[in-house]
Amino acid sequence: MSATPSTAFVSCDEIRVRFSRAMSEMYCKEVPQYGTLMELVAEINGRTLQDQPALLAQMQRAGELARLGAERHGAIRVGTAAELSMLRRLFAQMGMEPVGYYDLSVAGVPVHSTAFRPVTDAALQANPFRVFTSLLRLDLIADASLRQRAADILAQRHIFTERTLALIAQAEAAGGLTDAQADEFVREALETFRWHGESTVDASTYDALHKAHRLIADVVCFKGPHINHLTPRTLDIDTAQAAMLARGMGAKDVIEGPPQRACPILLRQTSFKALEETVRFAGDASPDGSHTARFGEIEQRGVALTRKGRALYDHLLAQVRDAGGAASDYGQRLAQAFKAFPDTHEQLRSQDLAFYRYALTDEGQAQAGDSGGDADLQTLLDRGWLRFEPVIYEDFLPVSAAGIFQSNLGGEAQEQFAAHAADATRQAFEADLGARVHDEIALYEAAQRHSIAQVRAVLRGQTPVSA
Repeated sequence: MSATPSTAFVSCDEIRVRFSRAMSEMYCKEVPQYGTLMELVAEINGRTLQDQPALLAQMQRAGELARLGAERHGAIRVGTAAELSMLRRLFAQMGMEPVGYYDLSVAGVPVHSTAFRPVTDAALQANPFRVFTSLLRLDLIADASLRQRAADILAQRHIFTERTLALIAQAEAAGGLTDAQADEFVREALETFRWHGESTVDASTYDALHKAHRLIADVVCFKGPHINHLTPRTLDIDTAQAAMLARGMGAKDVIEGPPQRACPILLRQTSFKALEETVRFAGDASPDGSHTARFGEIEQRGVALTRKGRALYDHLLAQVRDAGGAASDYGQRLAQAFKAFPDTHEQLRSQDLAFYRYALTDEGQAQAGDSGGDADLQTLLDRGWLRFEPVIYEDFLPVSAAGIFQSNLGGEAQEQFAAHAADATRQAFEADLGARVHDEIALYEAAQRHSIAQVRAVLRGQTPVSA
C-alpha cells in the first residue's frame, strides 16, 4: 500500500532524528548531570576544532562536522525474547537495524547484545543515533528457584504501550507513518525508555536478584528497560575525562578501549559512575530503597579497522591483559603495547589495517572519462587524483562495553559468569531477536568498495554507481 500525496510518509531518518532528540531531552531532565556532560563535551569539541584546523577540514570534507553534535548512543537491557523482538520492530521504523553480536558473559555480565543503528552511508549522515541493546541471560542465574522467579516476573510485564504496538503494526502494513503518526509514535515509544522510581517487586525479591547480579535486578525489577545512559561524541576524550574529574563528576579511572593516538581507531569511552536513586518497592508505603543503574558516558570514535586490523588490535590488547600488573599503570602498559600498531592514516591504509573512503581531487575530476579508471589506487593517489578519508567506526567493542557495565554495576560476579561463556551463542540470540544481525566489518568493507566504484566510474566516463 503506497501513500498518497496527502498522506505522505515521514522518512525513517526523520523519525530517528525526532526520537533521538526526544530521548536526549527526557534524559537531561531525569539525569541533570548528563546535561552538564553534554555542555562540557560541546565546549571541548569547539576548542579542539579551533586548535586543529586539519581535523576541522577533514571533518568538513567527510560530512562529519554536521553530525558531530547529534552523535550519541543509548543503551537498554531487556528481559525476554519477546521484548527484544518487538524492539527490533520498533527500531525498524527509525531505520535502525541490528548490527554485531556481543557476548558480555565473558566479562562476567549476564547478557548478550546487539546495536540497533542505521546501516547506509546516507542514513548515517542524516543521523547516526544507535542503541546498544542487551538481552538478559536467565540461564546464568545459578539458583534454579530464583531463575524461575525472575522468569515469572518478566512474563507478567508489558514494556510497550498499546498505542506503540498499534502504530508499529500500522506502519508495517502501510509502509510508513504520516507526520502526525510519527510524532505520536515518538511520544508513545519514549514511554518504554522512561525511568520509573517504583519497583514491580518487593524489597526481598529485589535483594535476592541484586545479590545474583546488580544487572539482573535492574532488568527484572522495573516496569521497563529504562535508558541507562546516553552518550555524546567528543573529539578529545582525554581532555574530557580530566574535565569531568575536575568538576567532581565521578568519572571512571580508566578510559576503555585503545590508548591515545595520533590517528584514533575504533572506539574509546568513559563515563561518570551510576547514580544512586531512590526506589519505592512494591507493598512499601514509603521510599526506603535505592538502585544504581543510570549514568552518563562519552565516546571518541576513530577509523574502522579491517579484519586484519582487528586481529592486531585484539592481539595487542590480549598482551596487556595477560601480562597483568597494577591498575595504576594500565594506561602506560597499554600505550607501550600499542606502539606496534601503525599510527598514521597512510600506514593504516597501505597495510590494509583500516577502512577509507576514496574521492576524486579537483585534478582527478578534471580527468573524467580518462582510461585512468583502470589504474590501481596507489597509482591514482601518486598522481594526485585521489584523496581518502577514514571510515568512522559506528559500533562497539565487547571489552569496552563490558568495562563500562562492570564499572557501573560492580564486578563481583565476574568469575561466576565467565565460566559459562561457551553457552552464549549468536544463533540463540538471533533466534530470540527474530532476525540475523549484520556483520559490522562487512558494512565497512561495502562502504570502502562503493567509494572506489564511484571513483572508477567517473574516471571511465560512466554514471557513478548507486549505493
